[in-house]
Amino acid sequence: MALSVVYAAGTGHVVGALALTGASTLPDVASLVGPALPLRVSLGPGRTATLPLNARELGVAAADDEPGALADPLAYAVELTAEVVPKPKPTLLRLATWKDGLALATDGLTITVPVARSGLTKVVALISDEQDTHVLAGEIPAGDTEVKLPVTLAAASEHGVLVLVGGWAGRLEKAKVL
Repeated sequence: MALSVVYAAGTGHVVGALALTGASTLPDVASLVGPALPLRVSLGPGRTATLPLNARELGVAAADDEPGALADPLAYAVELTAEVVPKPKPTLLRLATWKDGLALATDGLTITVPVARSGLTKVVALISDEQDTHVLAGEIPAGDTEVKLPVTLAAASEHGVLVLVGGWAGRLEKAKVL
């Protein structure tokens, strides 16, 4: 049994993990997830938001076994190593968790991380909105902890939100516009 992970190419976040048996080669992303990988979050009784990650924005890798990646994939990221022959398996890094720092408003999503990084930090966010999904991308500047991603949302509405911030565990949750 070998651990394979599907990850967001832009940030390295693991968005799915599976243990393959008997596979001699790693399948491509599309054969694993189809055109998009749907992540789901409950919005309450009988309501679920689906946040589809486009297969073109994903990668697949065979990684060293990490049982935690099967239970909580968003807590890990793929660290691709330099080209070496033979090519080594990517390393899975455990990411720092953060609880607060997401503020959804009628004019955008503000993301605040607990600690500033020394370089640019890539950010990708998906927000459900009825039948649509808003896909937002940005960067937190070096030495800063915050970015606001513009999006127009209805006041007091509830949404499924997926936030991937480089170096921090991914967050998939329900958020209300304040």
